[in-house]
Amino acid sequence: MKIFKITNIENKKCLLSLLLITVILCGCADQTENTFESSETENTDTDEVLLSLDDQTASDSDVLQHNKYDDLLSSMTTEEKVAQLFFIRPEQLIDDSYVNDEAIVGSEGEGAVYVSDNIKTMYEKYPVGGFVLFAKNIDTPEQLMSFTHDLKSLGEINTLIAIDEEGGIVTRIAQNDNFNVPYIDTMESIGITGDESNAYFAGDTIGEYLADYGIFWDFAPVADLNTNPDNIVIGSRSFGSDAQLSSGMVRSYIDGLHAHGVKSTLKHFPGHGDTSEDTHSGYVCLNKTWEELSETELVPFVLNLDRTDAVMAAHITLPGVTDDGLPCSMSYDVITGKLRGELGFNGVVVTDSLAMRAITDSYSSGEASVMAFEAGCDVLLTPQNFYEAYKGVLDAVESGEIAVERLDQSVGRILALKDIE
Repeated sequence: MKIFKITNIENKKCLLSLLLITVILCGCADQTENTFESSETENTDTDEVLLSLDDQTASDSDVLQHNKYDDLLSSMTTEEKVAQLFFIRPEQLIDDSYVNDEAIVGSEGEGAVYVSDNIKTMYEKYPVGGFVLFAKNIDTPEQLMSFTHDLKSLGEINTLIAIDEEGGIVTRIAQNDNFNVPYIDTMESIGITGDESNAYFAGDTIGEYLADYGIFWDFAPVADLNTNPDNIVIGSRSFGSDAQLSSGMVRSYIDGLHAHGVKSTLKHFPGHGDTSEDTHSGYVCLNKTWEELSETELVPFVLNLDRTDAVMAAHITLPGVTDDGLPCSMSYDVITGKLRGELGFNGVVVTDSLAMRAITDSYSSGEASVMAFEAGCDVLLTPQNFYEAYKGVLDAVESGEIAVERLDQSVGRILALKDIE
């Protein structure tokens, strides 16, 4: 949804002055009183006057786009809206009696590599917001092009394809020998150069080939600081331990992705770099206070919230920040209180994979999905049992535990992320 606005303050003042001069020269004293003086009376603050002028400058086409966007949301059923919250592996659309342990942790040969009739049938019942591709879903360039095309053609609502293509050790395409794409070295090696143009080159290169293959959401860049030498999950995926240097690198990487229309994701909020455990394997705790995090781990996130399209919430627990004992991805205090409230982020918040043991060791797929959504997350990523997760959220909406207005808020963000017009 693109709304035209005059954003430069000086330009707004000039336009306001020109409007006044034009009115005077035309000798329309009555009109002057109605257009300028009445606005000044109602809005004594200059910024309020300019914001009022903003509202008056939206073109007819902008209004039509806005109405079309609202119409799309209002035309969706509750079931369709709930399905939009989920981004899953393609093979998770098997049938609604299938438990997805194998789909999550199975061998590379178990991934879906084409849109089967069964996937088409199940998508009609569960029109998910998008799909996440892993190495086992990617075979050859021709296969990937056909696969993403067919996935995006499943329904009337645009289906977004996502991937973890960071560069370095986390790449799904570049490490496939069948693909002749540039291999980007680790973010650590880029950070060592101290040259932000190298980070831009990384994002630009990855963004270009992702767009070529129909993938427009990258779960990158990693904004975590590598501040703990015992860390086993971030390491070379980080630009380094210097908060300011990493912030600039992250921003440049995002700009590189955006050059090709690929959406970015800051991860793993509020910072996974100073931990010694891995949330893939179980419970992870970080004992820093919010003030301590604000001086280090949070910096690359805070300085790039205005640039990124999404933020991925980590499953780490912060006993020095909250009393709820919950992973950040499921903590209202962290997501709604801190990220949205204190830091002012209003974009898409996506959970880290809900199939990680930090979640599955303690919560069912339904419980985890409802709790993450109630915490303030929008996208519920690859729950271990998608069907159980979907039913859990749907039941919570139908019972009134989750307000329809809250559901619409998240679905609206997801539709905007897809650039639906």
